[in-house]
Amino acid sequence: MFRPCIDLHEGKVKQIVGGTLGDAGLRTNFVSERPAEWYADLYRQDTLTGGHVIMLGPGNESAARAALAAYPGGLHIGGGINAANALNWLTAGASHVIVTSWVFRDGRVDWDRLEELSRLVGPTRLVLDLSCRRQGNDYFVVTDRWQKFTDLTITAATLQTFSKFCAEFLIHAVDVEGLCQGIDNELVEKLGAWTPIPTTYAGGARSLEDLTEVTRLGHGRIDLTIGSALDIFGGTGVKYQELVAFNHATASKI
Repeated sequence: MFRPCIDLHEGKVKQIVGGTLGDAGLRTNFVSERPAEWYADLYRQDTLTGGHVIMLGPGNESAARAALAAYPGGLHIGGGINAANALNWLTAGASHVIVTSWVFRDGRVDWDRLEELSRLVGPTRLVLDLSCRRQGNDYFVVTDRWQKFTDLTITAATLQTFSKFCAEFLIHAVDVEGLCQGIDNELVEKLGAWTPIPTTYAGGARSLEDLTEVTRLGHGRIDLTIGSALDIFGGTGVKYQELVAFNHATASKI
């Protein structure tokens, strides 16, 4: 299934090249003239659920709140989420909160923080972001705007362990994020074989065929986010209405 997204940077809806986030040479593919709530309302009208709003750095809270207000209960929120603010975001209308960097310290999992947040919001409303970059044959989770490698690799055991604390995983393949050069087939296939809970993959998607391929490789267990290639984000690879039609057709078969 297709999962929609609203990526916010400096208060505007943007599509960026993920691996450059935090660099002086940040590469931006698209800056929207439309506000975040326009996209949220579009997703609401088309009954697309489980999409995510990601705050990429400071200055995005107002836009994020506007998006959540436009589609209450229909979107996840991520970016700077921690135990001090998670409940506030749920109250603001998010269905789930997404956490990554806050549960890692010095490149390692902080189990106390993870357990605290899971207890606070409940595992059914927590999404764990395990976005990763490849080193050798392994995929390492990265934090802090995808710039800092942790010691955690994506494995069947990793996903099984973390699934006890959350409802879903969100996993960006950072090395291909925003490049529109194709998905990381190997990662998608591994996620499909390993994940015990719903998982959304993001990174490199450029066509409707990529959505079909993710569905096939992931054995129907992996959803896909498409950003820069999408026409509503200035792309030419895939039309938003094609994705809506795919979801509705797929849902009718379930």
